[in-house]
Amino acid sequence: MALLANNKASLFSSKSMRIASILMLVSALQGCAVATVVAVTAGATMVADRRSFSKQIDDQSIEFTAHNELAKQKALAKNTNLHVISVNGSVLIIGQAPNTYLRDLAIKSIEDVPDIVVIHNQIRIGSNTAVSTKSNDIWLTSRIKSALLATNAVNAKDIKVVTENSEVFLLGLVTKEEANVVVEIARNINGVSRVYKAFEYIES
Repeated sequence: MALLANNKASLFSSKSMRIASILMLVSALQGCAVATVVAVTAGATMVADRRSFSKQIDDQSIEFTAHNELAKQKALAKNTNLHVISVNGSVLIIGQAPNTYLRDLAIKSIEDVPDIVVIHNQIRIGSNTAVSTKSNDIWLTSRIKSALLATNAVNAKDIKVVTENSEVFLLGLVTKEEANVVVEIARNINGVSRVYKAFEYIES
């Protein structure tokens, strides 16, 4: 029992160090005040999340490591606009690449990142989105989240909503019934061109 307790403590310590490293990087890049806000917000979100605490830290580590791997490739850093989102090891990569070679290079760059279970490759071939498009994407995401908060059929905190070039990507641990509700809400928001599901289903 003592050995098991020590192993659990070691695992917790290791994962805590990983999240601490991420927060320290945020602090270095954007200032201590921002890091404090991130830490407090992240703590509140973690409590309400369906994922285990360990999985939440794994997801943050996956995103951090994947973005770092993409940044190592100069061709990707210079010519693409890519974003990586992880929920329970299910990874969504979205954005734009000018050709199939760079799209495939992006996937190859992250496929060996530890703890990834599956990669949803949703990189589009084309030019990087304009600032106005990104602003519209933020607006669409906020409208969808507001609509989710307004319904009692799902808990909005269980749903990750990401919008890229008017396409909406949905992630989270949900039942099939909840997934249907969320998709219906998202597809009925004016301006949404497509809805993509990257859910992990759980028993209702």
